[in-house]
Amino acid sequence: MKSRRKFNCILVTGGSGFIGSNFIRYLLDENLVATHGFDGRIMNLDALTYAGNPANLADVEKQAGARYRFVHGSICDSALLDRLFREEPIDAVVHFAAESHVDRSIHGPAAFVQTNVVGTLALLEAVRSAWTSAAGAFREEVLFHHVSTDEVYGSLGAEGFFREDTSYDPRSPYSASKASSDHLVSAYHHTYGMPYTLTNCSNNYGPFQFPEKLIPVVILNILDQKPLPVYGDGSNIRDWLYVEDHNRAVWEVMCRGTNGRSYNIGGDNEWQNLRLVETLCDICADELDRKVEDVRGLITFVKDRPGHDRRYAIDCTRLKDELGWRQTVDFTEGLRRTVRWYIDNLGWVDNVRTGAYRDWIEQNYSDR
Repeated sequence: MKSRRKFNCILVTGGSGFIGSNFIRYLLDENLVATHGFDGRIMNLDALTYAGNPANLADVEKQAGARYRFVHGSICDSALLDRLFREEPIDAVVHFAAESHVDRSIHGPAAFVQTNVVGTLALLEAVRSAWTSAAGAFREEVLFHHVSTDEVYGSLGAEGFFREDTSYDPRSPYSASKASSDHLVSAYHHTYGMPYTLTNCSNNYGPFQFPEKLIPVVILNILDQKPLPVYGDGSNIRDWLYVEDHNRAVWEVMCRGTNGRSYNIGGDNEWQNLRLVETLCDICADELDRKVEDVRGLITFVKDRPGHDRRYAIDCTRLKDELGWRQTVDFTEGLRRTVRWYIDNLGWVDNVRTGAYRDWIEQNYSDR
């Protein structure tokens, strides 16, 4: 059993987004302090762009007290980053912050390069400045953890899996920008000796996901009895992972992963898009007491996305063998939990859909 790294102050970038907010919730859960071994402080740095929502952590901010600090700002702001490292004894960075929607990257790639590449570079430079000695050597007890995606590997055929040694072959501006950031992180390790770990994950789902991604789009359109858009013939395949299982894996990699090593995080859970949408129809019909055939009748096939990767599938043997991680949430159960969460949190949904959460951000953070 590898010894666990201990952290006292963790900087989480993009912590008000979907996965980042769930990660912060995971670490601050009082019932898990004894098991996941972290009782230190968390600083959440988030620019609160369209997918960053303070409501994702509003209750946490009230309950966590001195253990949690929110900072409104961009990872591209080098002066802000340097100030934060002076103000707080940060010994770990978990880098979630990213533009992440493929469709948006097709229509506006520049924002993805700015955040995912230039922003990552600014963060790495801040880390290098804060964590190196006068002699230029990195401190040994620090860690930069970079969160990436399986999309950097490109597209699979009917067989095979993405492994950690699979060559990168990004097919969209989004995946190209993430591949670039992955290479930058690795380069800082090899060039400057920065301690780091990196994870490439499959498609996440669960509570607080911004309603532009497939699963929340389908759930919310079913609630409103709107068409359920399916790209092409619906045969594209993705590997789905419940967000809590993802974040447990990230934490294990941070605490016990090998310095300079990447780990794939997958669900071992391949589904064709059409089959997934049909399953969501069945679950929602049951939860809403509607007829399955009426809900499935909302399925509408639309023009395929340009460069739409055919299949993703993750081999996470390294993570399982080295760190003993396993998925714990069955997909059907995870989908039902997710459906139930959106039904029970329609106030959150309405604030996102109407843009009311943006008004709150403007009122509270426009002068910061």
